[in-house]
Amino acid sequence: MKIKQIHHVAYRCIDAKQTVEWYVKHLNMDFVLAIAENEVPSTKAPDPYMHVFLDAGHGNVLAFFELPTQAPMDRDRNTPAWVQHLALEVESMDELLAAKERLVAAGIDVLGPVNHTIFKSIYFFDPNGHRLELAANTGTPEMYKKLDDVKWEMLEEWSKTRKAPRHAAWMHETPAEGQQ
Repeated sequence: MKIKQIHHVAYRCIDAKQTVEWYVKHLNMDFVLAIAENEVPSTKAPDPYMHVFLDAGHGNVLAFFELPTQAPMDRDRNTPAWVQHLALEVESMDELLAAKERLVAAGIDVLGPVNHTIFKSIYFFDPNGHRLELAANTGTPEMYKKLDDVKWEMLEEWSKTRKAPRHAAWMHETPAEGQQ
């Protein structure tokens, strides 16, 4: 078996309508499907929910569940807020900067662009507290090859030491003056 693609990724939301409207307005996603039940099909638990689906482009679907009878949503307090996030690719740096401008104009706090060498990103939160990243690729085939060549060595070193291997440190180091 080989996975064909991600069918959908699902998160919890506070308010399904607010969430759909936010993603349509701020990220230009299309609202494609809503499913609501009073019983969970897989477990048969009595648990009313609204399950909404948004088109994130190229067959990628982002979904949310509103669960009104469950305890209020919260985040994993043992994981830093920057770790769990959804990264969405945009076509270009121009598109990334225009998106940042629109988000800031709408009163959304945006961090970045952050330079990750092979892509640049902006970061912000949706109304449910989920961290989102918009990324524009900037890497060259040579950069991707260099990273591909060391991925297994890095993973092996990490698994033994739990310290960051230096194989790809060039991605976040400032080039020496005159070598840019």
